Amino acid sequence: MSAIEQLARDARLASVSLQSVTNEQKNEALLRIKQVLAERKNDIFAANELDKQLAEEQVQAGKLSNALFKRLDICKGDKFETILSGVSDITKLDDPSKKVTMATKLDNDLSLYRVTVPVGVLLTIFEARPEVVVNISCLALKSGNAVILKGGKEATHTNAKLAAVIQDALASLPASNPIPKTAVQIVETREDISALLDLDRYIDMVVPRGSNSLVKYIQNNTRIPVLGHADGICSTFLDKEVDLNKALRIVVDAKTSYPAACNSTEQLLVHQELLQKDTFSKVAQALIDAGVTLKCDAASHAYLQHHHAGAGDKVQAAGDEDYDTEFLDHVIAVKVVADVDGAVTHINDHGSKHTDAILTENAQTADWFMTRVDAAGCYWNASTRFADGFRYGFGAEVGVSTNKTHARGPVGLDGLVIYKYRLYGNGNITSEYGPGKKEYLHQPIAPSDYQL
Repeated sequence: MSAIEQLARDARLASVSLQSVTNEQKNEALLRIKQVLAERKNDIFAANELDKQLAEEQVQAGKLSNALFKRLDICKGDKFETILSGVSDITKLDDPSKKVTMATKLDNDLSLYRVTVPVGVLLTIFEARPEVVVNISCLALKSGNAVILKGGKEATHTNAKLAAVIQDALASLPASNPIPKTAVQIVETREDISALLDLDRYIDMVVPRGSNSLVKYIQNNTRIPVLGHADGICSTFLDKEVDLNKALRIVVDAKTSYPAACNSTEQLLVHQELLQKDTFSKVAQALIDAGVTLKCDAASHAYLQHHHAGAGDKVQAAGDEDYDTEFLDHVIAVKVVADVDGAVTHINDHGSKHTDAILTENAQTADWFMTRVDAAGCYWNASTRFADGFRYGFGAEVGVSTNKTHARGPVGLDGLVIYKYRLYGNGNITSEYGPGKKEYLHQPIAPSDYQL
């Protein structure tokens, strides 16, 4: 057995051990992880500084984007404290496993239950953002899953250090806590990933977080189910009944609060009637003042050339490709549409099914938009930047899924469990039931009568 197959097998064995771990034992492990992370802060920061130094050289050489570089830093401001508090937040969440989602009495002595259980072994592949090591490890453990991590090479030292700290924390748990340190493992090379993607015998789900090319590569090279999204092409639609003050706040936040995030708005759709008012002009000026370049269709370009002649290269003519681009920067594509149906059609044609917003004071228009747009998140009078597991109250997130099976949108603990059916009988056989024989009761079982 190869080393990488042994690693995957160890993860599978760890996942079996995790099936019977209590919520108290999970929380004990998470708090120990938080404690050891805090104790090793200086070591972690030293590793991160080395990664940033090497990454900066890659940026200057044109081999690494500024967007990825920005995601790398965990030393800046209160980011590390946020990581630690995120661990505490996860301990406060309900254990998503062992929950009964259906209970049916088939016969007086034959009861069927549908019970949530961990998925098993997760393989998570991500770029930059080393805090993902902590977030996903803790979410995996809380939901009873083992995890194998593969981060981007730009954060190799930080990722390795964080994973080592987490393993040390698990290894230091008291003997009464059966969570093994092999529940969290990390690999470093592309060759490792290629090998792991073939190991559907041991790995149950792949969660990629990164570029379109990364996700597409994984989807095309494995039989293992993939949970994730390729792009974050989010749109915000300014309806003709938009409130200007709300629009100014929301659009600037959605585009500029963190342009490198997948929930940043990449397209601004404008109702054609707003070209007869000053609403669009003021929203455009607010974006320009925030350093955003507007790539405009013919109608919006002509309008802004007339009303903002001094904007210079901040107002540019858009190409067709701009409406299928995730800029991850201070750039936004702008398009004028005839009405809400035009906005819906454009989003469904060019969006990535991530998160889209409508700004309007008309409740019926908002409901029409939110019903017909095919996306994991549809917002009314709110920034697309709210599409985040932490903001949703999940404690953290494994990633954002645009899938239509199992989990969709920001994926927290509930997205890391599946279910199994448990049948409790008393010598029952199928041939006893049918026409002229016993009939199935198919009666719901009250929680007070559960026999689990």
